[in-house]
Amino acid sequence: MASADHQCERHSPDTHTHDASHPGGLVCPVHSPEAEEAKRSRKALVRHRDYVKISVPDGKPIRLPMEWWKTLLAFMYAGCNLVLTTVMITVVHERVPPKDSSPPLPDKFFDYIDRVKWAFTVTEVNGMVLVGIWSLQWLFHRYRSIVGRRFFFLMGTLYLYRCVTMYITTLPVPGMHMSCAPKLYGDSQAKLQRVLQLISGAGLSITGSHIMCGDFLYSGHTVMLTLTYLFIKEYSPRSFWWYHLLCWLLAAVGVVCILVAHEHYSVDVVVAYFITSRLFYWYHTMANVQALKCCPNNYLTHTWWNPIFNFLERNVQSHVPCSFCWPVTWPPACLKNPCKKYSMVQSAREE
Repeated sequence: MASADHQCERHSPDTHTHDASHPGGLVCPVHSPEAEEAKRSRKALVRHRDYVKISVPDGKPIRLPMEWWKTLLAFMYAGCNLVLTTVMITVVHERVPPKDSSPPLPDKFFDYIDRVKWAFTVTEVNGMVLVGIWSLQWLFHRYRSIVGRRFFFLMGTLYLYRCVTMYITTLPVPGMHMSCAPKLYGDSQAKLQRVLQLISGAGLSITGSHIMCGDFLYSGHTVMLTLTYLFIKEYSPRSFWWYHLLCWLLAAVGVVCILVAHEHYSVDVVVAYFITSRLFYWYHTMANVQALKCCPNNYLTHTWWNPIFNFLERNVQSHVPCSFCWPVTWPPACLKNPCKKYSMVQSAREE
C-alpha cells in the first residue's frame, strides 16, 4: 500500500501549497488542514442525517375551562330567538293569503306521494325522542358546558335565520287540508295569548298549540331533527355505529314524514337541512382546527357571528374529548377512558 508521502509525490507540483511550518515549504493537499476540515464536516453531516427528530407528547392532561356563565348566555340567546320565532309566526299568520284565492304551489314530491294524515305525528314523536336522547347524552358528557353552549348558539342562530326567511317571503299553505286559525286584525291581546299558547305547547301540533300558518320557509322540525342528530353523532364514541344508525333513522324518517304529511313544501325541508348542516360543520371546523383561528386566509372568519365564536371558544384550545361522567359529584368520579377515536368535522365523513 502506498504511503501518504507517495500520494503527495503523485500529485503535480502545481497542486502543492507552500507552508513555512512544513519541511521543504510544501504541504500535501490530501492532508492539508482545509481538506481535513472538509472531511470532518462531511462526516458530521452524514451522521446528522441519520438522526430523526421524534416529538414526544408531554403527557399533560387536557384542561378545558367550563365557563358556565358563557353557557348561560348562549342559553338566553337561544331562548330569545325561540320567543322571537313565535312572535314572528303570529305576525306572518296575518299575512297568509286565503286558500281560495292562493292555492298551494306546485310541488314535485306532492305530485307523486299522497298525503298520510298520521305522518306528521311520527315526525314530532321522533323529534321528541331525539331531543330526549341528546339531553341525556349531554347531561352525562364531561364537558357539558362547552358542548351545551355550542348547541344553544347554533340553535338560536338557526331560528334567527328562520325568522328572517319567514318574514320576508310568505308562502301560501302547502295543502288544502290545512286549517288555519282566524286572523285577529290588530288585536294585540289575542296575539299575545297565541304567542303564550305556542310557547307553552313547545310549538308542536300534537299538543294543540300550533294552530297558525305561515311558518313554512324553512322547516323548524327539520332543523331540530338534523341538529340533534349531528350533535349526538359528534359527541359520542365513533365505535357506537348502532347508536348513530338508530338516531339517523329517527331523524331521516321524521324528515320524510314531514313531506308525506304535506305540512311543508319540499324546498322548506331542503333549505332547512342545508343551512343546519353547513352551520354545524363551519362552526365545528373552526373550533376543532386550531390553525384556522390565526390563519389570515381563513374566510370562515368573515361570518357575522365570528366575534361571538371567538368569545365562546377563546379558552377552548383543543378538541373536546369524548369523555363522560356522572352529572353530580357524589357518585363515582368521571370516567377517565376517553374514546380512542374522536370525530373531527374536517375529516372525511358521510353526510
